[in-house]
Amino acid sequence: MKAIEVPAITGAYLFEATPYVDERGFFCRTFDAEVVRSVGLDPDAFVQDSLSRSVRGVLRGLHLRSGAGEAKLVRCSYGKIFDAVVDLRPDSPTYRDRAFFELSDETQTTLYIPAGCAHGFQALTETADTSYRIDRPHDPAEDVTIAFDDPELAIPWPLPITSMSQRDREAPSLAEVLKHRGS
Repeated sequence: MKAIEVPAITGAYLFEATPYVDERGFFCRTFDAEVVRSVGLDPDAFVQDSLSRSVRGVLRGLHLRSGAGEAKLVRCSYGKIFDAVVDLRPDSPTYRDRAFFELSDETQTTLYIPAGCAHGFQALTETADTSYRIDRPHDPAEDVTIAFDDPELAIPWPLPITSMSQRDREAPSLAEVLKHRGS
């Protein structure tokens, strides 16, 4: 496993697994505390794991947390997703920059998203399981959602959207969220 810095989002990393493939399938390490430590992150800071299953075209996001924010490790353990990250940390040199990734079960690459960044993804396969490891317990009172189709962000979602939560459908624009946050 190796860590690769994401230039478009300061402090973001891709952790590339090294699948060992043979006639049985494959095996790979999806988390390595030493590799995480090597880029200055505390592997013990991650306190909660979650999993979502989505069908093709489902869009989840854009989500972030208020207060201290939430750093997360995201991996598509089955299927394939289009993943979007927006840096909303006012003091970051990549403030308001976006980065897009394709995460899949073939590579088992994990994306580290720093606290203060918005995150969303769309399922590209009939079934896509997405694993999350977050650095503090989830508190729904701190959930913030930004419109997936905000023209300022112009995220190029690759498929027609087949389904999304009501909260995501009714999310405010980036400008409204930033006004509310005082950014």
